[in-house]
Amino acid sequence: MTRMIKHTIFHLAILLSIVSVSAQENVSTLPVRGWCIPVPQPAQVDRFVEFIDTELSKTDLNLLIVRINYNYEFKSHPELAERSALSKEQIKKILNACRRNDIELMPLVNLLGHQSWKKDGIHSLLKVYPDFEENPGDKIHDEKFYCRSYCPLHPEVHNVVFSVLDEIAAAFECSAMHVGMDEVFILGEDGCNRCKGKNTAELFAGEANRIYEHLKEKNLNMYMWGDRLLDGKTTGLGEWAASFNGTHPAIDLISKEIIICDWQYGRTPPTASYFAMKGFNVISCSHHVPNVATWQIEEMLRARSAKSGIISQRMQGVMHTQWGPLKWFLDGYEGKPCPETTAQAVETFKAMYQQDTNN
Repeated sequence: MTRMIKHTIFHLAILLSIVSVSAQENVSTLPVRGWCIPVPQPAQVDRFVEFIDTELSKTDLNLLIVRINYNYEFKSHPELAERSALSKEQIKKILNACRRNDIELMPLVNLLGHQSWKKDGIHSLLKVYPDFEENPGDKIHDEKFYCRSYCPLHPEVHNVVFSVLDEIAAAFECSAMHVGMDEVFILGEDGCNRCKGKNTAELFAGEANRIYEHLKEKNLNMYMWGDRLLDGKTTGLGEWAASFNGTHPAIDLISKEIIICDWQYGRTPPTASYFAMKGFNVISCSHHVPNVATWQIEEMLRARSAKSGIISQRMQGVMHTQWGPLKWFLDGYEGKPCPETTAQAVETFKAMYQQDTNN
């Protein structure tokens, strides 16, 4: 079965490459031209609004995803608000700027994984509700331990996180939400009495479907990262851009209505084609390598030009992702000093959206 999947992906990649696409072809023909960013600090909101009006307005961008997480002044759960929380009024400022420039604004709240780090920087949910944690057991002592998860089988966790989702959705006045679910390394652990011994793919899929059903009831579409749905060993993609802990069979267990954000930052594997073949609408995501980003655009354009039926139409577009404080990106964009990786991310963003990288 694995060999057959590999061959199928390979042949589809050849099919999509038959149609020649110029590197200069306009990205605006893609349905989705996105940017995923960290939430701005309260003091940076006005600067960011000006950036939307003066700079993003000149690009082909039509989707802005903001990783809000718990950086919001919640009314339902005020105990979860981070110190850098934005007010509803500040969100409205960003929303109005996006609307002025025909950009859809979407919130991202990390669910399941990325709940806290190993020791320092415990995030709001596990700080306030430590019993929600998926107990990592002995893995907590591993030098490679990265980030914590909440337990998807805890009887109370969804009462809280769904309330958070609902309030953020209302503040953003959105039609869709991104729920993260990337890099879930802690799941089905021996230290968790509820999840111990359970199949990690079924646990992952169960959580994704539960979130999907909740959002569907609220008439919201669901976006999520795709890395946990890829087999890191078979594909050679490794344990970051794909899964080493058995979650990848969840690709056949979750709703096909979920939109997959396929992040591949340093390489150009045909993973977007794989997700499309599996029945998902997919967005290719880049970060700091301009050639990868432009290849993803060309591959999307090739796929859609091939007119190979439903599969071509599932290839929805591209998205740039910024990691690190938003201030770093804005500084780099304006030619001010910033970390090297951020400078590369700025160059990548400009390469995608046809900006002059010398500006």
